[in-house]
Amino acid sequence: MAVPATRHDHPPSRRAAESARRAAGRSLRLGFLLACAIFFGLPVTWLLLAATKTQTSIFSDHPLSVGSFGNIAQGWSNLLTFNDGELVGWIWNSLYYAGSSVVIAVFLSVPAGYALAKYDFAGRKALLVLTLIGMIIPTAALVLPLYLQMNALGLLGTPASVILPLAFYPFAVYLCYVYCTTSLPDSLLEAARVDGASEATLFFRIVLPLSKPVIGMIFFFSFVHAWTNFFLPFVMLSDDRTFNLQVGLMMLLQSTDAINAEGGFSALPIHQPEAALAALVAVAPVLVAFVFAQRYLTASDVSGAEKG
Repeated sequence: MAVPATRHDHPPSRRAAESARRAAGRSLRLGFLLACAIFFGLPVTWLLLAATKTQTSIFSDHPLSVGSFGNIAQGWSNLLTFNDGELVGWIWNSLYYAGSSVVIAVFLSVPAGYALAKYDFAGRKALLVLTLIGMIIPTAALVLPLYLQMNALGLLGTPASVILPLAFYPFAVYLCYVYCTTSLPDSLLEAARVDGASEATLFFRIVLPLSKPVIGMIFFFSFVHAWTNFFLPFVMLSDDRTFNLQVGLMMLLQSTDAINAEGGFSALPIHQPEAALAALVAVAPVLVAFVFAQRYLTASDVSGAEKG
């Protein structure tokens, strides 16, 4: 007697085909991620290894070979031969410019973003639109007006001509505005007002503690913005003793044969390995800032702050 066919005869083959498609999808994703890792990781790896080599070995050895770590100390010593160690002064200048602008940016942007998010006042929408416009205007387009402004104030060539424009960071204001709008419930603030909290107490005792994630993000992004800025210090500063690291390294590399074999001064012992080491020195503070701020780069959970 023939056994009638049932609807369960083919599912195993369909499940096998579905598993094969999922496996193929995973393989494609892993392959794409691996290709991206190789494409972006190889230059960084080469930069790290180049600082451990000598001028001769950087061309003769395998690109991914490791040199001597003693060459790093020698390379740093060679960098300090430029203008009697002016590189150290540029590093301190960069830390001063970036640190000062970050403090001012955080001090101004957090209350500004909070006010735009939680208070209804005349001109609120206009200020928000101006903040968005300030975000989309290219920095290079503002350099000439800022130059004229600093010149009119008598600040041209001083640290203030770099710090004050860098502290003007509309993105930080908008970031804080979005955070306060989405992550600080009005009911929590109203409950504090009902309990008798003043607006100052509300801001310092409730808003600031709950805003640590966005403050960490503002710190990180404003520091990166200030540390990596080249065009503004290049235009504002004329004395090489006041240069930040980005502008100073440009002058250093143009004055040696590290990347300028024809116009550089070959008598200085600064070549490609020293240029790689200088690039690592310029990148290192950004990595340190990320390590410091990454604990705050997560969304805060304020749901438990309200009573059920």
